[in-house]
Amino acid sequence: MHPRAPAPPPCRRRSSRVAAASLAALLSGTLLASCGSEGGETTEAGVPVLNWYINPDSGGQQEIARRCSEENADRYVLDVQILPSTPQGQREQLVRRLVAGDSAVDLMSLDPPFIPEFSEAGFFAPIPPEVEEAVTEGVLDGALQGATYGGELVTVPFWANTQLLWYRKSVAEEAGLDMSRPVTWDQLIDAAEQTGTTLAVQGRAAESMTVWVNALVVSQGGEVLANPEAPASEIDVELASPEGREAAAIMQRIADAGIGGPQLSTADEDASAALFESDAGGFMVNWPYVWARGQTLVEGGGLDQSVVDDYGWTLYPRVDPDLEPATPYGGVNLGVGAFADDPDLAYEAAQCIASVENQTYYFLTNGNPPSNAAAFDDESLLEDYPMAPTIQESTQLAAPRPQTPFYDVVSTGIQRTWRPQSADPETTPETSTELITEVLRGEALL
Repeated sequence: MHPRAPAPPPCRRRSSRVAAASLAALLSGTLLASCGSEGGETTEAGVPVLNWYINPDSGGQQEIARRCSEENADRYVLDVQILPSTPQGQREQLVRRLVAGDSAVDLMSLDPPFIPEFSEAGFFAPIPPEVEEAVTEGVLDGALQGATYGGELVTVPFWANTQLLWYRKSVAEEAGLDMSRPVTWDQLIDAAEQTGTTLAVQGRAAESMTVWVNALVVSQGGEVLANPEAPASEIDVELASPEGREAAAIMQRIADAGIGGPQLSTADEDASAALFESDAGGFMVNWPYVWARGQTLVEGGGLDQSVVDDYGWTLYPRVDPDLEPATPYGGVNLGVGAFADDPDLAYEAAQCIASVENQTYYFLTNGNPPSNAAAFDDESLLEDYPMAPTIQESTQLAAPRPQTPFYDVVSTGIQRTWRPQSADPETTPETSTELITEVLRGEALL
């Protein structure tokens, strides 16, 4: 017989708001686990150990943890815990722990779309006023919006990401496009057709589809949800609108023109990058990582230097020529667990992690752009990322995806109903609106 395991420690009492997270988790199929481990560990010298749950990267967050621990050796030590590779997997593991009142979750690197769910559930320790003042100074507007829920800052902005419009300078010149001025989706479609090149987009039924739909709708002044913070049964889905119909029309035009490439319906960010790198490359919407990807391919002999030398970049395309684009926003913010033994100390560590110096370091080493404008002042960034000023401007304009505790339902509903090759302005927006609304009201399942 196996020896009997010791009884687990009792769970901390969950607030009534945590029950809301249980509902949100169950709506997306998350299984809730039992109590997690207790926090309160210390080093042999009696210094508190803070657990920081991170998304996998190229080692940048671990190095930042080492730096902050060394700089504050008498205050705390950061112990990095690596989450699963996908944002959804990261969310599920954190939800399991936090629903169980796990005090070992001191800090967490969190994908912005999940912030409303965690906040509504009471998973975050309140940010002290003096900390809020410190961590918001100089933060770009898009990143600040993504860290906020219910009119309150609930997470610490760490790094931000935004999509740019990438173009081959030779193709834009051939098409007669002045890329120093704002360009629209219609102009890009015409230019790709005229030059016999491609407009690389992400047409796959994945999170990238939600990113695209949201950007198209919000760039026109619309919203995917009219009241994202409302209870599920009261949320008004706004996709069946003039903005939603124009979004579907743009997808339809790209598919009908045949400029999205042969893998349009399954294209993710990497497939889009590969299409842009090919002889047919003309234009592309994608994240800044494609610059480092191109450099790596050149170094490995897989891409000619002349191709990368032909790269140009500018702000995301406009839908309405008179309205600035609502550029896609991504990145990671820092949350402090509501059940942490010393949330004030965790917020002290969060300020170190998200310092301007560490944001600059993280961009240079891992390619993840800063959320703070001051981090872009380092001129050394331009050597490796000459598009840094455009990234900064784009992050200032960026708009988060629908900030609702039921984001998983909304995003999955969009992924189920939007496809470039079947997009129809007359039916697609209505179909997605009906599906998402029915699921939110408990009348259908995804």
